Amino acid sequence: MADGEQPKRARAARVPPAAPDDTPDTPDALDTRESETARRRRRAQFLRELHEAKQLRDRVQPRRVRAARMRQAMRMRTFRW
Repeated sequence: MADGEQPKRARAARVPPAAPDDTPDTPDALDTRESETARRRRRAQFLRELHEAKQLRDRVQPRRVRAARMRQAMRMRTFRW
C-alpha cells in the first residue's frame, strides 16, 4: 500500500448507504420481504429444534420432569381465582 492510500475497507465504510425508496416494488422491498420470510423460516426451524430438545431432555431425565410436574400441580392447586 502506498503512502496516503487507504485500505479498501476504510474507503467502503465512508460511502453512505443508498436511500431506501418508498415504493413497494423496488428490489430493496423484495429483499426485505424475502429476508422476513427467511427469518420466519429460521425461527420456525429453531422452535422445532428447541421443542425436540426439550422432549429429549424430558425422556432422559424423568425425575426432573416428575418434580416439575408436581411443582406445577401445586401451583395450580394454590392458585386463587
